[in-house]
Amino acid sequence: MSIETVLIYTLVPVVALVLAAMIAVFVVLRDSVVSLFQHFAAGVVFAAVAVELLPVLKKAGDPFIMTVGFILGVITMLLIGKFAEKMGMVIPIAVDLFVDGMLVAIGFAAGSKGGFILLTGLSMEAVSLGLSEAPSLLKKRFSKKKIIGLTFVLGVVLLCGSAFGNIIVGISGHLIVGILGFGVAALLYLVTEELLVEAHEMEDTPFITAMFFLGFLLPLLLGSL
Repeated sequence: MSIETVLIYTLVPVVALVLAAMIAVFVVLRDSVVSLFQHFAAGVVFAAVAVELLPVLKKAGDPFIMTVGFILGVITMLLIGKFAEKMGMVIPIAVDLFVDGMLVAIGFAAGSKGGFILLTGLSMEAVSLGLSEAPSLLKKRFSKKKIIGLTFVLGVVLLCGSAFGNIIVGISGHLIVGILGFGVAALLYLVTEELLVEAHEMEDTPFITAMFFLGFLLPLLLGSL
């Protein structure tokens, strides 16, 4: 599949991300609703690690490169958490979206069915991230204009990840393994240190907690199709 076609398909989650963030910026969402979407997004991202990344890494059979990438990912995310606290989840989400875009391109290279499944899961994740991150930035006194601008930047990052994945898919298996190892660490950090931490700052209910498991289940079902 040509890079132009892959990028056109990737515009679907990009548009979903931007529209969701705009809704969250101009419509005041209750804390419980924000927490709900944060739980759902955490489940989707966690499922991405289990369903999309780990099987690819296991099949690649290159534990050394994977370990190097993973360790670099952990160090990078910890440094980001220490020195870019004001930005909240923006940078971890940017890393997540770049890896997701790359996975979509790899999925389309392996077969259109796999690519469309990944694209569907990514679109759900994009909506959840847009609806959960915009209110968080509003609380940090970011202007609405700046939030929308950051969301467009995140959309560009997603497109760049897709383009990068399309370029490297036939070049270097070792590079892919290292990047995916890095991506696993970044996604786990986004879930455990950002999404769920912020979600648990608000009042929890069994229904809101259940959204994490629903978020995990949906990509799991898509992956089994």
